[in-house]
Amino acid sequence: MAGPGDNRTPVPARPTVVTADELERALRETLSRQAAVPLPCTVDPASLAIRRATRTRRRRVVTGTALAGMATVLVSAGMVQLSPQATQPTPPTVVLGDPRGSSWTVPEPVPSPSGGSPRPALGPAGGAVDLVVDGTLYTAGNTNIPLGVADADRAQRVPDKGGWLVVGAPTVAGRALLSVHADGSTRVLLAGAEAIAVAPDGGQVAWRDGDRLSIAGIVGDKLVAVAGTTAPGAAVPVGFAGNSVLVRRDPARPGYALWHPAAGGLPTAGWRDVLAVHGALPDGRLVGLVSAGTPRRPCLALLDPTRALATIRSACGPTLSSDGLGGVSADGRWLLLNGRTGSSDATGALLVDLATLGGTLVARPAGPTLAGAVCWTPAGTAWYADARGGLVPVRPDRVVAGERAAASPLTGVEPAGRPVVVTDPAP
Repeated sequence: MAGPGDNRTPVPARPTVVTADELERALRETLSRQAAVPLPCTVDPASLAIRRATRTRRRRVVTGTALAGMATVLVSAGMVQLSPQATQPTPPTVVLGDPRGSSWTVPEPVPSPSGGSPRPALGPAGGAVDLVVDGTLYTAGNTNIPLGVADADRAQRVPDKGGWLVVGAPTVAGRALLSVHADGSTRVLLAGAEAIAVAPDGGQVAWRDGDRLSIAGIVGDKLVAVAGTTAPGAAVPVGFAGNSVLVRRDPARPGYALWHPAAGGLPTAGWRDVLAVHGALPDGRLVGLVSAGTPRRPCLALLDPTRALATIRSACGPTLSSDGLGGVSADGRWLLLNGRTGSSDATGALLVDLATLGGTLVARPAGPTLAGAVCWTPAGTAWYADARGGLVPVRPDRVVAGERAAASPLTGVEPAGRPVVVTDPAP
């Protein structure tokens, strides 16, 4: 008999012998309870912000082939994440898909203004263009689709009624790329990127994450054939020229180059002193601005993407703004961009006749200052938002006749709301 000082515990009240059937039932009960608990949101802004600070001390060493292979293996689990090699402890920052079917909780689309958020009064824009206002996509077909993001920076249609691609505004957690469908479902293709550029046809996306530039194809709601290279300095992707990525050396100063992923990394000596690129002509040549003339000032130029953005020809005349805002019509005839007076900011939109680029450049006052993207509709009308949040339709024939376009205000929009005009896919 043990004495009072013995530290042995008494015999347990319940038997310690557990049968296999009892253990199986307990395991099933535990798993069923775990399955009933909702999964947390895949995109955690706080975690992404912490990972952004951590990534500055690490370098990604994984190749595009390894990333694509990893994506193929993990897609069957419902979530695909691109991450460094296993030896790198840094969590992934690019999120593809979501095990719940949507990375954002999005209500069903509202078919009419009678339900959900009141639809803004779009004035003459109603039925002409799609708009993103205060985190909601208002389509020309009178459908409201909440996006799950506070603000959008750019948005474009996907060809053949494939929905929309929306680039979120920069946040502490970076930018996100959303794939939006006509049924109202929304999926996050990228999250935590520093900069995102989408091809005009919606088939490719390029982004900067840490010290890497990456490119991938967009097929449905998946990114495929991922490739990457080291990003020099502050270089960011800003557009596409065919299958090549248009890269700006530094958002604060001139300098552009083309990255050809099939040829390897970004050439260190391939930078051109280009001030801005506004779009492409049907034959692939790019329309941009270079510093030329006497005195030196922004002048319009045709750039050859097959010769590292070499200037084919340029023309000076009106004083143009180099803020980068503007767009080329689908037929390559017109360019809408901001003008400038002296050293001041942009003072109004100009419509440039690109047929005059080989001689004396002809530009006409077109409307108030552009404050965002330009959408050229199939009917040949350009739509954009001005600095006050109004919508401006520009018809070239009326501008040529001397009529300056005026903005139509959006009613029912918060004072801080900034409408984003959705651009149409490239023809």
